[in-house]
Amino acid sequence: MRVSLATHGGLAAPIVRRLPARVLDADRLPDDDARELRRLLAAAAADPGGVHPARSARDVMTYTVTVEDGPHSTTLTSSDTAMSAAFATLLSWLQPRLG
Repeated sequence: MRVSLATHGGLAAPIVRRLPARVLDADRLPDDDARELRRLLAAAAADPGGVHPARSARDVMTYTVTVEDGPHSTTLTSSDTAMSAAFATLLSWLQPRLG
């Protein structure tokens, strides 16, 4: 399973827009981490929160998590001001582990 994170918007939007998505190869994770990742992905998929930031929120980041698992692909998208607790927990877990 391959998980990628792309970010959009924010104060550095012109710079971030040019960066490739950061990718995690879940097949290389220890078993406990792989199980935790699957649990966090399932929780975020069940409740990703909103996609569009509030109109009053400027420079908000939008996050797109793409999961490629064999022939299946899932995309979860949310923003700083609209994400669920489950999506925020997934981001917190993913960000330090991405290459």
